[in-house]
Amino acid sequence: MKPESKFWLEVKKNITGISFTRLESWASAGVPDLLCCNKNGKFFTVELKVSSSQVIRFSPHQIAFHVKHPHNTFILKKALGPCAIKLYRGSDIMKLVGREPCAPIADSWIKIQETFVNVT
Repeated sequence: MKPESKFWLEVKKNITGISFTRLESWASAGVPDLLCCNKNGKFFTVELKVSSSQVIRFSPHQIAFHVKHPHNTFILKKALGPCAIKLYRGSDIMKLVGREPCAPIADSWIKIQETFVNVT
């Protein structure tokens, strides 16, 4: 099983109250991995990334998607080691690509859960 597939299983196990639809990446280049809807009926997307380093690699299509759709889009990264999960806003994609300092908006399953539940 690919690391991203394992990460997807972790997301489903740790985040509740959110309807997740896993999108097939071959359908349209750059479209995030998950289409999500919270209990308030608010839709958002999540790009899943697994990395063994601080660097997150994105395809040009993924970058273009987040530049074009900066609202209600997220990037969820899993790395090895402590503070293994970090959630970023899709609008921060250029900072992440440029390796500029970019603080995550959540760094635990509880905080990620709160962020997703409160999407407006």
